[in-house]
Amino acid sequence: MKPQQGLAMDLRQLTPDLAVSPQIAPEDVQRLADAGFKVLINNRPDAEITPDIDHKVFKDAAKAAGMEYHYLPFTPGQITPELISGFGQAISGEQPVFAYCRSGNRSTVLWALNQAGKLPETDILETAAKAGYDLSGLRPLLASLASNKG
Repeated sequence: MKPQQGLAMDLRQLTPDLAVSPQIAPEDVQRLADAGFKVLINNRPDAEITPDIDHKVFKDAAKAAGMEYHYLPFTPGQITPELISGFGQAISGEQPVFAYCRSGNRSTVLWALNQAGKLPETDILETAAKAGYDLSGLRPLLASLASNKG
């Protein structure tokens, strides 16, 4: 499914059921729901933004639009197993899923780390690159996570 058709946002499709993007506006949430997205994941920490676009605003917008909402704030350099598994849970339920952060990179990183051991490292990195995100620096972490799962 490619529900982004007709949307003016910078959506980047990672999988048929997962798109990521840079920061969106609260009024974009209804457009996402209208385009078919069922789940909204916010990976942007409130400390980076103003109160008019904090996680509570998006939680309310998602609820009003009938979307499931997950707030998984990812501060650069602070990846935790809980953050990775939380993202995995959020993308394994209802679909399609839309995730955002400042640039879309952190959402892509969380997807990539969640896929370690499920997909070959090269496929993960190529998928991210096709969406415009260079995650080559994650290769050692992807290998480590895959070996822990294997």
